[in-house]
Amino acid sequence: MKAPVVILTTGKRKAAIARATVRKGMGLVRFNDRPLELVEPEIVRQKIQEPLLMAGDRAKLLDITVRASGGGVIGQASAARTAVARGLLEWLKDAALREQFKRYDRSLIVNDPRRKLPKRPGGRGARKRRQKSYR
Repeated sequence: MKAPVVILTTGKRKAAIARATVRKGMGLVRFNDRPLELVEPEIVRQKIQEPLLMAGDRAKLLDITVRASGGGVIGQASAARTAVARGLLEWLKDAALREQFKRYDRSLIVNDPRRKLPKRPGGRGARKRRQKSYR
């Protein structure tokens, strides 16, 4: 089977959505149009690098571009991490790598399904209620 030219994958976390493009290249990784080395804060850079470090030298032959939108900084980083891991799995087609990702952290492969509860009447939020007073 012929190797794919480009692979598109997505990742979700809370309200953030990340779309990753994986193609053959020289190991360049970009996050929101910036090289990964220049992305701040450092926790974001580390989160996105996790699947790349686990893939090892095989990831150095690929160019990965990630675009994230919605949510906050950490949500975008987690969504990007999932998108990158899925892209690597789809490109490399390596069952051992999939098992390694699962053992390390299942959220590398699976989107986070948790969402915010809607606000309900009788209080300020989803759970908080107004206090009852008898006096």
